[in-house]
This record gives sequence, structure tokens and C-alpha cells, in this order.
Amino acid sequence: MKPLGSEKQENKVSKNITTKNCDQIATESEKIDFSNVKIEPLFEEMVDFDTFSKSDFRAVKVKECVAVPKSKKLLQFTLDDGTGVDRTILSGIHAYYEPEELVGKTLIAITNLPPRAMMGIESCGMLLSAVNSLKDSEDEELHLIMVDNHIPAGAKLY
Repeated sequence: MKPLGSEKQENKVSKNITTKNCDQIATESEKIDFSNVKIEPLFEEMVDFDTFSKSDFRAVKVKECVAVPKSKKLLQFTLDDGTGVDRTILSGIHAYYEPEELVGKTLIAITNLPPRAMMGIESCGMLLSAVNSLKDSEDEELHLIMVDNHIPAGAKLY
């Protein structure tokens, strides 16, 4: 027979173990030092909501990614944007990523930019990335915006 109140005590212990395990998972992730990062100032000019809402941001799945021949910078992405028709986007990020590491990733693209020809290939959109410089350096870091693979191709961002 358990003494009165022991169930509450067991729940507290169980809760503490769960919390401890969750904390361990959270703290086991890599610690990143941002002290050497230089962030550009925010734009002072405001954009009204109607202008912003004209931009069509979508989750896209990378079906294929290859280096563009005769280009040191460009990668050619074949993307599933949820329409059933492959979308091609070129991005000058080869200095930061190898094509094979991006296949299968879920990225964010703006899909309603006018097509633009680069190296004879039509690019239909732009992939979003975060860019920053390092303090006391001309070096720049670029990180494609990658989202959870549970987000389906074509999901609209608001």
C-alpha cells in the first residue's frame, strides 16, 4: 500500500525526468557563437501590407540540384512547388553549398518574380537565404532558409 500523497510525488519525479530529458535534448544541440557576426541595419523605408502581400512565398522541395556548366557560382534547382509542374530556379550559391547536399531539402522560394535568363537558362523565382558578414572581415556567410520536411510542397507562407 502506498502512503497518501505518494502518487503526487511519483508524478513530480516522472515530470522532472521528462523535463530533464527534454532539457538534455535542447542543450545537446550545437552551441553557436554569434559574437563575430555583423548584421546589416534594418531598412528604414516601410512597405505597406498590399505591396508585401503581392509576394508569393512557397515551400518547395528540391528534386534535383546541379552545378551550371561554365559557371563557378550558379546551381540549377529542379523544384516541386506543389503545382505538378517542375520549377527551375538558379541561385548563385555554389560557394556555400554542394548540389548533392540540397536534394530532398524543403526550401522557401518567392515564386511570382518574372522569369530571368542566366547562362541561357530561365530561372523562375528566387530561393530565400539569410546572409551576414563577419566582423572585421569582408567574408560573407549565406544560409538557405530550410524548413521542416513535413511541410508539403506548395504550402504558402503568410
